[in-house]
Amino acid sequence: MKHMNSEVKEERTSNKNRIDLFLVPIVLIAAFLNLFKIWTDEYANAYYTAAVKSMLQSFHNFFYASFDPGGYVTIDKPPVVFWIQTISAKIFGFHGWSVILPQALAGIGSVLLLYVLVKRTFGVWAGRFAALAMALTPIVPAVSRTNNIDSMLVFTLLVATWMLFRAVRTAKFGWMSAAFAMIGVAFNMKMLQAYMVLPAFYVFYVVATKITWKKKIAFLTTATALMLAVSVSWAVVVDSTSADKRPYMGSSQTNSVLELAFGYNGINRLTGNTSVTGSGHKQPAQTEQQTASSETKQTSNSSADSSQSSNQRKSSSSQKMQAPGGGNQNGMFNTGNPGPFRLFQKGLSDQISWLLPFVIFSIVGLFAGVKFKGPYTTKQKESLFWLAWLLPVAVFFSIAGFFHQYYLIMLAPPIAAFAGAGAVALWSMYKQHNGWKSWLLPGGILTTAALQVYIMSPYVSSIGVAPIAGVGALGVILALVLAVRKQRKNSLTNYLGAAAMVVLLAMPAYWAMTPIIYGGNSMLPSAGPDSSSGMGGPPSTATNSKQSGFNGMQPPGSSSGNSSSNGGQMPGGSSNNGQMQLPSGSSNSGQMQMPGGSSNNSQMPNSFSSKSSSSKRKSGGMNAEVNQKLLNYLTKNNTGEKYLFATTDSTSAAPYIIKTGKPVMAMGGFSGSDPILTVSKLKAMIKKGEVKYFYLSGMGKGGQSDVITWIKDNSKEIPSSKWQSTSSSAQQGPSGNGTLYEITLK
Repeated sequence: MKHMNSEVKEERTSNKNRIDLFLVPIVLIAAFLNLFKIWTDEYANAYYTAAVKSMLQSFHNFFYASFDPGGYVTIDKPPVVFWIQTISAKIFGFHGWSVILPQALAGIGSVLLLYVLVKRTFGVWAGRFAALAMALTPIVPAVSRTNNIDSMLVFTLLVATWMLFRAVRTAKFGWMSAAFAMIGVAFNMKMLQAYMVLPAFYVFYVVATKITWKKKIAFLTTATALMLAVSVSWAVVVDSTSADKRPYMGSSQTNSVLELAFGYNGINRLTGNTSVTGSGHKQPAQTEQQTASSETKQTSNSSADSSQSSNQRKSSSSQKMQAPGGGNQNGMFNTGNPGPFRLFQKGLSDQISWLLPFVIFSIVGLFAGVKFKGPYTTKQKESLFWLAWLLPVAVFFSIAGFFHQYYLIMLAPPIAAFAGAGAVALWSMYKQHNGWKSWLLPGGILTTAALQVYIMSPYVSSIGVAPIAGVGALGVILALVLAVRKQRKNSLTNYLGAAAMVVLLAMPAYWAMTPIIYGGNSMLPSAGPDSSSGMGGPPSTATNSKQSGFNGMQPPGSSSGNSSSNGGQMPGGSSNNGQMQLPSGSSNSGQMQMPGGSSNNSQMPNSFSSKSSSSKRKSGGMNAEVNQKLLNYLTKNNTGEKYLFATTDSTSAAPYIIKTGKPVMAMGGFSGSDPILTVSKLKAMIKKGEVKYFYLSGMGKGGQSDVITWIKDNSKEIPSSKWQSTSSSAQQGPSGNGTLYEITLK
């Protein structure tokens, strides 16, 4: 770290046309964390993977991002990322890894982009530290190893940032318009989440651009109009198309993309509530994944489990439903409770906050002596940009009613940028004995080490005492030694500074590897020793560390013991004892489980164990296998119907779409609550010979109770012996404890 500031100009010149050799291992680390063993995730997030399977079959499905090959309903997000995934699957073949690959490459690309963005202004060492911090931020590889959208979203926003910085340097409107247009593209990835960076773009352009105010206003107005035009371009086309000529817009209540953008994927994320058509009440907002639409249940899946399940029912029936991964104090889906210190709470801090104290000290150092009226240096202007990205996003996650842990990847770029720029700035102040500023480096090291000890403390049973004590002791020692040696200039001090940075990055590096070590969850990605559960919470807060989270889901369609309702339920379920329960079944253990299946206590979620990574695993929060006996029955008895069968929700439909590529109708869309189907529409479809088999569980009654009632009253029940698997090795199908019906109208 010696003479880093003085080396900046020299290294810029000498390395201008050469590869930075220090960057190579950083990129290799990022590649390892993002790519290693993604080939073991056979189906990834099955909800989105099913859509890719459907989109491969026709341009109509491709354009609208249809969930099913029949073009009945879309997924709950815009299509851009899924267009990219579909192209990848077209090139490399349809596999779990081929739909994950674009996101993994985006994660690596974000590391490189951050290096480029930070290096130019703050120096090569700042760029290296920033890139390394980005690569080792645990939630970054956790998300990038899945086919969820957020990794690609962040990469796109960093591309827009690069364009904006270039626009400021060159004062050219072309780059400015391109930057805002790129945000419009990002909007078509995850809608309003892309706009979270707009404060940074506006503030930076106003402060940094050396043109007249008249031109600034004109350029910003025009660029914003272009951004909005790009943002709504797909939505306008879809909403202008006749509803009978396109799929229903999934997860919207009015079959509208714009309503989806500003409701389900917009304001409802802040308020945490969304209305469910037909249910007559408000409830927590549903998520991109079926897990977010409800809390869970557990049923026994074999006679061998019946005794244990009975005991678990007795224990759980008297308890209130706990948030995933732990007690209610950890908030819904382990995202903590709203408040100014939410990012330091369990479940969030270990995903993103490892370096936050150091970042705070860095911000103080970088803005020390800045006057409100300026003039501002380039470093101060770009620091203002990263601050204007960091603060609004941090505020949102501190007060939002509903989000998932992996959304926190939006905070990774500004945190990493400040970590890199701050490391160099604080080191320079320390070496120059710059008054009170020289204390910022040891202070940042000490407080950051203390926070990391706090973050790791709930995981003592998983990781042991040694790493926690080691980080704490080394952090304290190095901070104190640096404080004592402030007046000395020798190589030992340089090594101590480098050692301190290594210590602060050691545990984030380990946490970033946990999806590889313990297994990941493609529906609710998170990092940590229980990353495979998708809950990202400390095991010490769970009722049973081996059975917490979405453990051991029973594959759909299996033969399982009868179970009674124990809890308050999302649409389609009943309420008891104030417990939350999955719509498609009942709770008898207090365990968390994905919709449409019950628990197998011996297995980690998604049908794989943390130590069986050598074999293919079915991830995505739902078992992506199918009930072969059911599939054989439906195929044999299909007499030309368009849909193999209809079911209430996407959880039951996705595995069959992935397996066969045939249309399966999710009557209520993603969660089973979309008001897509009416009795009259269904009658018309049956008369046309489009569908005759219906698999019904408890899902989706909130939005389609009339349809479900009509199906039951006008159909014949197919004996379970004809289609339901009973062996433990073949317990696959749409949903446990469901019923298969047949309707033929003349």
